Amino acid sequence: MFKRAIALSALLMTGLADPAAASAIRQTKGDFEDKFRQLDESLPTPNVYRNAAGAPGHQYWQQQVDYDIDATLDEDKRRLEAKIQIRYQNNSPDTLRYLWLQLEQNKYLKDSIAEAGSAFAGIGRRGPATQAGDGDTPARLSLGELRRQQFMEDNQLGYDIDQLVDGNGEPLHHVIVGTNMRVDLNQPLKPGESVRFSMNYAYNIVEEDAVSARAGYEHFPDDEREGGNDIFLFAQWFPRLHAYTDYEAWTNKPFIGRGEFTLEFGDYDVEMTVPADHIVSSTGTLQNADDVLTDTQRERLEEAANAERPVFVVTEEEALENEKEGTDELKTWHFAADNVRDFAWATSRKFMWDARGYHQGGDEQPLVMAMSFYPKEGGDLWKKYSTESVIHTMEVYSRFSFDYPYPTAQSVNGPVGGMEYPMITFNGPRTTLQDDGSRTYSQAEKRFLIGVVIHEIGHIYFPMIVNSDERQWTWMDEGLNSFLDGVAGREWDPSIPWGVEPRDITGYMESETQVPIMTQSDSVLRLGPNAYTKPAAALNILRETILGRELFDFAFREYAQRWKYKRPTPADFFRTMEEASGVDLDWFWRGWFYSTDHVDISIERVYKMRLDTEDPDIDFARQRQHEQDKPLSLTVERNREEGRQLWIEKNPDISDFYDKNDRFTVTNKERNEYREWLHGLEDWERRVFERAVEEDKNYYVMEFSNKGGLVMPIILELSFEDGSTEMRRIPAEIWRRTPKAVKKLIVTEKDQELVSVTVDPRWETADVDVENNHYPRRIIPSRVEAYKAKERSGKVYRDIMQDSKTELKDPEDEENNDG
Repeated sequence: MFKRAIALSALLMTGLADPAAASAIRQTKGDFEDKFRQLDESLPTPNVYRNAAGAPGHQYWQQQVDYDIDATLDEDKRRLEAKIQIRYQNNSPDTLRYLWLQLEQNKYLKDSIAEAGSAFAGIGRRGPATQAGDGDTPARLSLGELRRQQFMEDNQLGYDIDQLVDGNGEPLHHVIVGTNMRVDLNQPLKPGESVRFSMNYAYNIVEEDAVSARAGYEHFPDDEREGGNDIFLFAQWFPRLHAYTDYEAWTNKPFIGRGEFTLEFGDYDVEMTVPADHIVSSTGTLQNADDVLTDTQRERLEEAANAERPVFVVTEEEALENEKEGTDELKTWHFAADNVRDFAWATSRKFMWDARGYHQGGDEQPLVMAMSFYPKEGGDLWKKYSTESVIHTMEVYSRFSFDYPYPTAQSVNGPVGGMEYPMITFNGPRTTLQDDGSRTYSQAEKRFLIGVVIHEIGHIYFPMIVNSDERQWTWMDEGLNSFLDGVAGREWDPSIPWGVEPRDITGYMESETQVPIMTQSDSVLRLGPNAYTKPAAALNILRETILGRELFDFAFREYAQRWKYKRPTPADFFRTMEEASGVDLDWFWRGWFYSTDHVDISIERVYKMRLDTEDPDIDFARQRQHEQDKPLSLTVERNREEGRQLWIEKNPDISDFYDKNDRFTVTNKERNEYREWLHGLEDWERRVFERAVEEDKNYYVMEFSNKGGLVMPIILELSFEDGSTEMRRIPAEIWRRTPKAVKKLIVTEKDQELVSVTVDPRWETADVDVENNHYPRRIIPSRVEAYKAKERSGKVYRDIMQDSKTELKDPEDEENNDG
């Protein structure tokens, strides 16, 4: 036992216990690498909480946390003050002596890990030049970075917390550790028990544009109201319980800005006191509409439930009037939400509000109110497309998962490029103000809005309902959602370049900045292509090329329904997709998610072969023709040109049989040998042979090499002399025993003479080098033409990024803070 413990410790220290490290172990005999080795050796062992099929086990559990919050916005000071009461239900089999809470606002403290531990990026378009390194290397400090530093120096940020007491009013000892807070319980919390505690808290709201936050305020200094107006987005705005799980216990990794959040489900009762002329959008359903809405607004909401197009609850004219004056009066909005894992809201006097009911026809929630909140800056772009995009998203995503279970789905315009929360999303695109005072939008802004709304509303399914751990496995929500938003985007308008195609990830997959998808989010070098694009491309390939739509869609829907309102891990996803599809996909998960291999299948050569009939009258004639097809000897050709007479021509009297017949002339000797050979065959051998001779098909042996290391199906387009083509699909299992190189026999009909072969002609597999996919090799396009072609197929969000306000939407961006 002691020796075994030492051995295990040694494994852990050397890294071999890590799945990625274990997969890299090489054999001592030969160089065979098993690309199809079973993944179970790298996955957690199934147990009573998570079974081997990838479903919740019969003793699956998760905690529940309920919140009552009473919050007040001080608009002038841009400060939020609140009192929160929390009920924590311990459904785990463990006794808990303390609880861990998230304090994300503490990220903006100067000594936080996020701030003190951040490296200088040296990015930005404009700013004062500085000297870096040895003084010979110029660097540029962006104005945005200067603005961030100045804002953090000028404002006291982070949480103020006091009066932390238990349900009996007794003080609770607590320790704040950066963006986390440990609350020590006065009594151990046993399995099946619950505890209540409360606290007061407050914080100064950050300016989103200044610090690139996920929420905050945006200031509009040019509005008619003295001092201008603000839009406030509230997310990560209250102390929230960390998740306590069966696979990790407390998920209390510090928040440093990139890795998002994993939370517990619970019920919320929230009151927000704001200026009386504000309109509030929020997670949940409004409990006191009679107090905060006019009779006309309530009538408009009722009308919207069955409208064919969005109905304005607050019109543009009413919003413009609101934003002119302001008021000292306050109004309290009361919202409640059941079984959600988070709560967010937005408030502003600038908001117009439109709504339309979505009748999805499901048993759980037949009517959903799709709603949008936006200022005049949203213009016709938001009026036409925001709420319609919300509904379209639900129509598509529900087909792949489950009926949308909540009563509302909202899109709110604000300074954040795109973020998601239960029932509410924050989305950034806007119109552009023209010199004549009108507002217009470009094609890129239109595409951006439709795409980002689809993406963020899609996140309400993944991970707001299918509750994956975004900080540990970002791809489980961003990758799955990017795959589905591509499906929804192409069902809206396939000309919008939003969805991920396999060719969009080739540059990243052959780059030196690639890390495995299974890397924790804060350690990923380039989050966009790693967590969004590559897993989305992988799932697209899995659906369209490997499994087919029927098997994939069934398995994916099974995964979504199994883990609705629950907390899946990657192993649960991998196992469910295999178990429900009935296809062994371990090679696929290992290659795409655990390795940095890329796809590069090269067709090296093609041999044409023909069946030897053994019949000399047939075979000798073929051999004669083959000899005649050879190029004439250069010496013989030039002798003829010079008119040189051959010896046999000058001496015709000296000749024999062999001068009149070549070596391919058939005699009775060869015919007798053929008949004797044929007679010696077994009956079945003779039938097979005679049929093959009669059919006279073409036989081609093709040699392929795997230059990228990632095994994939080989997709072939065969082109024939008559101009016809044929597709052949060879499954990935061809690489099972020889993962570096394989040969494949291809048989075609007698009249199908092969002239060329193309591997992956439709770019289905993310093959990084298309030039070695052709046989015979084609003339390689010039660098200019190749670059233009790459630009045309290029980055997923290139057109969407163009002319848009935010600089954070490109998933290639290392500091992407969007949802």
